[in-house]
Amino acid sequence: MNTRDLGGVVVAAALPYRADDTAPAGLAVDYDAYAEHCRWLVANGCRGVGPNGSLGEYSSLTDDERRRVARTAIEAVGTDGIVVVGVHGPGAHQARYWAEAAAEDGAHGVLCLPPTLYRANRGEVLAHFEAVASAGLPVMVYNNPFDTKVDLTPDLLAEIAQIDNVVAVKEFSGDVRRVLEIRERAPGLAVISGADDVVLESLLMGATGWFAGFPNVFPAESARLYELATAGKLEEARALYEPLVAAFRWDSRTEFVQAIKFGMDLVGRRGGPCRPPRGPLSDVHREQVRADMGRALAALGVA
Repeated sequence: MNTRDLGGVVVAAALPYRADDTAPAGLAVDYDAYAEHCRWLVANGCRGVGPNGSLGEYSSLTDDERRRVARTAIEAVGTDGIVVVGVHGPGAHQARYWAEAAAEDGAHGVLCLPPTLYRANRGEVLAHFEAVASAGLPVMVYNNPFDTKVDLTPDLLAEIAQIDNVVAVKEFSGDVRRVLEIRERAPGLAVISGADDVVLESLLMGATGWFAGFPNVFPAESARLYELATAGKLEEARALYEPLVAAFRWDSRTEFVQAIKFGMDLVGRRGGPCRPPRGPLSDVHREQVRADMGRALAALGVA
């Protein structure tokens, strides 16, 4: 396994809780259920998992919980896949701390946003990723201009790509035109699709991975979609993708964590509630997710 390569289908694994009045918001992390989920994702064809991403509700965890979640994923996956740990932090010193912890715990790589609570300028963004990369693990930088208000544009990524250990970008701008431009400006940087509802388009333009949300619900089908797309089997890929994309669009909405967890519930997996600040889906959104999931399940032949 080439552990410098963070491509393939890596799932931002959703985090299950169990009721516990002594835990934050009355919800304790269910580490055993999380370990089982990580193993299930890899057993169903995904290359690996990404603990402590936004979908994993890292910002709602205590420091001890966050470290244990990463260790749980690493131990659960073992040698069967890769683990790319989210190390997002308000500043470089926090993100570097989590990257160093991930290296100590045996992760294969890290995923990192720019500073999360500050609209950093170009120099500060570069310094942030230099600090994270100094931990020694392969780094996938994460472009999410909607939440961070910092856009890792192709010209900026060309500079970031010069940092030792930076190997990939999770591209979540939604603009598939960027895939080719990033490849032109930073040919050594792998482009990873970060949004489920443009994954086929991104893969056809040359992305080499998918850091994914809805594969928490459809791992085998998602792995098959990736295989078809990267093999250039467009008609087969479209036939699989089109009935799924309505559900996939929830990955780019504010309620993406709740929607994906509800999707898991609908297929008999362990989704469950979220910790604050995330609350439950509204009745309207719940029925929209149910309808979008129903279309997907019908197309896949699942009653």
